[in-house]
Amino acid sequence: MATIREVAKFAGVSVATVSRALNQNGYVNEHTMKKVQAAIQELDYRPNDVARTLFKGTSNMIALFVPDIMNPFFPELARAVEDTANKAGYTFILCNTDNNQEKETQYLHTLLQKTVGGVVMVSSSIASETLNKIQVPMVALDRKIPNLTSITANNYDGAIEAVRYLQKIGCKRIAHISGPKDTTSAVERTTGYLEAIKNEEWFSNDFIVEGNYTFEGAYQATKRILQERPEIDGVFAANDLMGVGVLKAAEELNLRVPKDLSVIGFDGIELGKFANPTLTTMGQPIYEIGKRAAEIIIEQIENKDSNMDSEQYTAQLIRRQSTM
Repeated sequence: MATIREVAKFAGVSVATVSRALNQNGYVNEHTMKKVQAAIQELDYRPNDVARTLFKGTSNMIALFVPDIMNPFFPELARAVEDTANKAGYTFILCNTDNNQEKETQYLHTLLQKTVGGVVMVSSSIASETLNKIQVPMVALDRKIPNLTSITANNYDGAIEAVRYLQKIGCKRIAHISGPKDTTSAVERTTGYLEAIKNEEWFSNDFIVEGNYTFEGAYQATKRILQERPEIDGVFAANDLMGVGVLKAAEELNLRVPKDLSVIGFDGIELGKFANPTLTTMGQPIYEIGKRAAEIIIEQIENKDSNMDSEQYTAQLIRRQSTM
């Protein structure tokens, strides 16, 4: 592999001139720039990322922290961040944290030693004292983190719309399979559910059971609540992965969906299209949300003085077989 010295010798210029041309730092006239570019192409020279990091004080690396790579929502989100980062010339790194604060902190310390350019954070457990020590740009994605720009869906309003849709199609007793209580998206969706059923005389707290945003958690929670409350005829699951868990539990209990039980999820992941029956959901624009988070972190990396506002996207009702 060619070195920067070989490029300089081939182009008939100094190493410093090649460095200025590569990093766009300082003046290089057009004629000299063309010679350097020709030498780079002829020798197939690839700039050393470590050298660039030493020169700039940061790298062209963007890290995405996700809590559970087994949840199909996060690979769909990651694809959008990766595509946008790569198009802008950035390297993408995916960190699966398992919602483990120690693991998140370890990842951060390792990446900061490598002078990561920026971090897109999907986290419910990161400690504020850890965040306060981070000196690189950070954006919160899918959930809100204090003092960070966040890119989210309208979880509260979307949850209200989901429950009111179940009411509209005739559901009289609607249960809620909630997400983790320490996750802002889950809390907002539960709050929306409560707003939609606040005037219902039948409601009690045991109509809400936690599914922990997982298939297995929702499957077990649904079996339990449907056996305890056989009058339930509608379920709002706080994400689609749990919605599929609800469908599996209903099947094992010999409940016909949607005749005996109507089910709606939240997110709009591809999995919902292939469930049996297919899953009605409040679909958020997953790719657009991930893309926007990447655009904002790139803007913050390249413009240290940028001050970006938080943004919220609208979830849209997608009707499928589980409520029809």
